[in-house]
Amino acid sequence: MSGSPPPTGGFVRRVGLFQATAINMSQMCGIGPFVTIPLMVAAFGGPQAIMGFVAGAVLALADGLIWAELGAAMPGSGGSYVYLRQAFQYRSGRLMPFLFVWTAMLFIPLIMSTGVVGFVQYLGYLAPDMGRTTGDLIGLGVIVLVVVLLWRGVEHIARITAVMWAVMITSVLLVIVAAATDFSAHLAFTYPAHAFQLTNSHFWVGFAAGLTIGIYDYLGYNTTAYMGAEIKDPGRTLPRSIIFSILGIMAIYLLLQIGTLGVVDWHRMSDPGDIASTSVASAVLEETWGKGAADTVTVLILITAFASVFTGLLGGSRVPYDAARERVFFRPYAKLHPRHRFPMLGLATMGVITAIGFLIGRHTDLATLIQLLTTVMVIVQALAQIVALSVLRRRQPGLRRPYRMWLYPVPSLVALIGWLTIYGYADKNSPGRHPIEWSLAWLALGCVAFVVWARLEKVWPFGPKEVSEEYLTGPVPDVEPAAT
Repeated sequence: MSGSPPPTGGFVRRVGLFQATAINMSQMCGIGPFVTIPLMVAAFGGPQAIMGFVAGAVLALADGLIWAELGAAMPGSGGSYVYLRQAFQYRSGRLMPFLFVWTAMLFIPLIMSTGVVGFVQYLGYLAPDMGRTTGDLIGLGVIVLVVVLLWRGVEHIARITAVMWAVMITSVLLVIVAAATDFSAHLAFTYPAHAFQLTNSHFWVGFAAGLTIGIYDYLGYNTTAYMGAEIKDPGRTLPRSIIFSILGIMAIYLLLQIGTLGVVDWHRMSDPGDIASTSVASAVLEETWGKGAADTVTVLILITAFASVFTGLLGGSRVPYDAARERVFFRPYAKLHPRHRFPMLGLATMGVITAIGFLIGRHTDLATLIQLLTTVMVIVQALAQIVALSVLRRRQPGLRRPYRMWLYPVPSLVALIGWLTIYGYADKNSPGRHPIEWSLAWLALGCVAFVVWARLEKVWPFGPKEVSEEYLTGPVPDVEPAAT
């Protein structure tokens, strides 16, 4: 087997380390922390909600190291699709990559839809008389604008992303600085009785809810892994962009959370009639620097929310492309734009699903939407990818690994415990919504779709297994590897 990396499938490697880190950070720190700080406070029942962001950072870093090793070793378009295809092909053919693409086509747009929900929510601070129908139309218009802007070459997108990243950093820093000018340690560090009573079952239910919200706020640290075929020097750039973006956002989130709690009484964040429960960052600016400053920073927050949706659809639209090109998903998704070389159908489909998810989120609640999207992604992406890392170390020892996970397998075990905690407590944190049942139903439907597709394509289990080790730099084994 050749030691050269496989072809990039028509993509051009133009995205460097700064742009890659900016893409991740723009996706991570979109509208998320500005709308979830009140949700986090409600989950924990007080300022001890800071634990949720710390726990989310630990899980993101542990899981990020998995992405870093896999992304550096296999820098292709599609992220998890590539890794699961390589790891599970020996035992179950194309089942796992097919199921990943099946679920990704749902959970990635759902993540983007929460960003648009937050966008409209903060817009309500500037236009308090805005009705629900008007808000729905504005949100749909934002999604259309994002798709239109993405309908171009990646060299333009990289420049746009760098500008949006600067706006994101500015908006967050302004909120942090404003909070620091009128910070009250009494507000930030006065906790309710029994706030840290670990023997209380309610503490762990709240912790699981906070961990779910926390990891949602960090989602996006893997965006550049989906764009592996477009990254310069991916063996070095991908791991660094993932690790740098997680550490940078962790520092920002901790300062933002502590600063906000030091200005706005946490009881206000739990009051649905208070502006702090929907636009907490605007409330911080209004309390510290006045209404004019609050309006200005709210505009910057809206741009930040737009940037997160922009970069999320940028990376997510690449997921079905490589799968379709390798005949693991519907073939029309393999077509690139003839001039700008981006996957047209993937972008269009995710844009439509984002719009549907936005409308659903507007008529339910944000916490439930977050629970649903996290449970959908846990089994086929998060847990399967942890297994894939170990499988590939064992089955493809000759795979070139420019980056190897630090302290292996400790980060894998930490990530496993974190994701299982989120999944196990999902129904308790969404009473009456049953996100676990919905996620299992979607997975079962995906299995049925795979059987039908495999029958039509005449692949396993209706044909021979096709083992393709295109990233392997060592010699091809003379015998078929043992089942995983």
